[in-house]
Amino acid sequence: MRSTIIGTFCLLAGCLAHAQSADPKPLVEKAVQAVGGKDKLLKIYRLKEVFHFGETPEPAAGKKRSVRDSILSQPDHWWINKKERGPDPAKDDARAWSLDLLVDEKSRFELIPEIVDEGRTCLGLRVTGSVTPAMSFYFDKETYLLRRLDWRSDFYRFSEWKEHDGLRYASRTVIFKIKSGKPWFFHDITELQRLAKLPEGLNPPPVSK
Repeated sequence: MRSTIIGTFCLLAGCLAHAQSADPKPLVEKAVQAVGGKDKLLKIYRLKEVFHFGETPEPAAGKKRSVRDSILSQPDHWWINKKERGPDPAKDDARAWSLDLLVDEKSRFELIPEIVDEGRTCLGLRVTGSVTPAMSFYFDKETYLLRRLDWRSDFYRFSEWKEHDGLRYASRTVIFKIKSGKPWFFHDITELQRLAKLPEGLNPPPVSK
């Protein structure tokens, strides 16, 4: 028994060491290419969304899903009904979902052990430098599409992939608490529009001194 435990530990340690020493660049490139390539990634765009908070895919009885019209400009601006959100971790969520963090020059990458998520084997990638705390991305081993993101106290599952202007994107996101494994937020994109420039009347918030 003791030798089996030691052998298992050594195997896990070896896998971890191999993941940390391997080159993450091929995975980053394949993930970006899987959604259409770097030139197709979103920079300025509009989202029409519906969402609700809770543990079930549908709102509680008598409740309706919230509707939101957002405009985002990567890397750090997000307007809702023409009001900029200001400092908000959700901006980093959007950068992860859109893979903008994978093309940020500040990003540093490290391969981490793969996982099996709902029966799908996923390749792991940790991103630091451009986001704090570090994010753990998990890409489907067969398609290289982003399936899961672990960040802070939550993990996100992405699904219902659609296409717009040569870009593949996940139109559904469900957020779960890592500790309990229970979902608490359901989000669907009903419309995505790439924009050449920001609409008039949208200005970044003043910089505090």
